[in-house]
Amino acid sequence: MTAAAPSLPPPFRAVAYETIGSTSDEAKRLARDGVAEGLVVWALQQQAGRGRRGRAWVSPPGNLYVSLVLRPRCRAAVAAQLGFVAALGLGEALATLVPPGIDIRYKWPNDLLANGQKLAGILLETEMVAGEQPDFVVIGVGVNLASSPRDLAYPATSLAEEGAATIAPQTALASFIERFAVWLTCWREDGFVPIRAAWLARATGLGETVQVRLERGTFDGRFLDLDDDGALLLGTPDGRRRIAAGEIFPVAA
Repeated sequence: MTAAAPSLPPPFRAVAYETIGSTSDEAKRLARDGVAEGLVVWALQQQAGRGRRGRAWVSPPGNLYVSLVLRPRCRAAVAAQLGFVAALGLGEALATLVPPGIDIRYKWPNDLLANGQKLAGILLETEMVAGEQPDFVVIGVGVNLASSPRDLAYPATSLAEEGAATIAPQTALASFIERFAVWLTCWREDGFVPIRAAWLARATGLGETVQVRLERGTFDGRFLDLDDDGALLLGTPDGRRRIAAGEIFPVAA
């Protein structure tokens, strides 16, 4: 397969690789060298892809692996909302490419599910300058278009496994950036309120009891809401609890 980058709406422009270690590592390298906002690093295959907490992200050909460079002028806590912006763009893009029977949902904080199984992951990496404003944010996105890994803590799937016709990574990339650009403008002009509302409208587990896994333990609580920063708000026997970083899982029946 040849990496032919699709045309993207300005200011986005793609650099394409057949194989790379990590699209996010390359995006960070270019960002440190001063590349302007909107650069999209895309590869057909990664040799050292990674997800949250440094976990390996299996990256065979046929799936989408892409990282975006942004330079938001805001506090780092506000820039973290870009994960939700990316999720909305990706969710809308994929919904236009798959049959109606594939139910795409958002899983806090940064995953997309298809029919209840993990379809895509989003990873934000930020580098700071003096003060509270990031120098840049890199948004890494991996989507299981053709295949998915096995033996994960959260069961995974691909669009092909869910019955979708073959979707070329170029097609998914172009659709994602088109919708992401719309939501990015919304976030910059109107803030997090419409982003939060749209994300919650398709959130998995909302109103239900979920298991939260932190680095030092797990506990159950009822998924009540997101706060103004995108943190998870849970109802527990000890009262409302705010979770800024962690992972959620269904509670076993």
